[in-house]
Amino acid sequence: MAIRQAKKKKDETPSGVQAVAVPQSAANRHPFTVLQQYYPGRRAELELYSALREAIPVIDAALDKTVHLLGNFTVHCSDPEAEAAALQFLKNVPVGPMQRGVHSFMRTFFNQLLTYGTAVGEMILTDGRLTHLYNADLHDIALCTGENPLEVTVCTKCGAALTPVKYPGLILKSVLNPEPGSVYGTSLLRGLPFVSEILLKIYHTVGVNWERVGNVRYAVTYKPQNDAIDKAYAKERAEQVAAQWKNAMQSGGGVKDFVAVGDVSISTIGADGQILDSQVPVRQLMEQVVAKLGIPPFLLGLSWSSTERMSAQQTDILTSEIDFYRSLLDPTLRQLFETFLHLEGFDSDFEIVWEAATLQDIVELSRAGYYDAQTKKILSELKEGHS
Repeated sequence: MAIRQAKKKKDETPSGVQAVAVPQSAANRHPFTVLQQYYPGRRAELELYSALREAIPVIDAALDKTVHLLGNFTVHCSDPEAEAAALQFLKNVPVGPMQRGVHSFMRTFFNQLLTYGTAVGEMILTDGRLTHLYNADLHDIALCTGENPLEVTVCTKCGAALTPVKYPGLILKSVLNPEPGSVYGTSLLRGLPFVSEILLKIYHTVGVNWERVGNVRYAVTYKPQNDAIDKAYAKERAEQVAAQWKNAMQSGGGVKDFVAVGDVSISTIGADGQILDSQVPVRQLMEQVVAKLGIPPFLLGLSWSSTERMSAQQTDILTSEIDFYRSLLDPTLRQLFETFLHLEGFDSDFEIVWEAATLQDIVELSRAGYYDAQTKKILSELKEGHS
């Protein structure tokens, strides 16, 4: 019965009119298709988070700024000779093929940790000495657990085969907010693919609409008159109008007039269409992105918080985030310098000392020290007065 009713409705459609479902062309989709075709899986996750950083500049800028705000550190040893060797290693150790210094290694290590939730590096020995550092590509390794779930083995990939590394003590690894029972960390970008997909659709649509409306196209319509001669030569006259219009538009920067005889109308294609205001939805989506990344909006060039007090509070929150990341990287740094000092023959205690996160921290610490000194002075004067 439903089929018969549908057939009847089809027969009632006016002649020459047909509803056709036109599929969305590839030109009307943004190029980052990995966000649309994402499915759970380690390799898919790595490609997804890389695509997110490339597709949304705010995400890439926020992660880079977090890495820069992490700051530098130094090493203090109880043995002056050991400290001199550690500082020399800190500044000059080769990292990969092009970089030098532990700071360069840790910046790449921390960047990888934020993006993918897991970071892996390797200490390379030459003649029994630690001479190079290497940041591993997560596509080439896997983290596995054996019979003991508390032990993690780093394996190299060769096709589908996994081979445990020969010297696991030389592997540096760290994870960010791992889920219970998982050996892998959680990317800082987790939760952003959905809102980023919508954001990319808006950006891409704005570009397509501006290409349609901004690059003006014209519709030139020639309407033949009712006399027989005009109708007989309608095709030839339309071709002449088209040729002259094309010549007028391809003037090479010069201005040409277009003159036509008869009923000729010229209109702009898309002039009646209105581009939707994207400011409100983009603002809402960007708020979700910035909230997940933990960077104050003013550091990303977004003027959302106009009051000085609000900016100061956001900076304080960022400082606590930086302290958390430093505590996360401290075990990796301790393993690195312990290995270096032992291989160099030193048995010295050492300490990793980070510099102040921001200039504001230095000012606040100085102000706190000033207030503390004032308090001690007042208390001292009160005691002298009572005595």
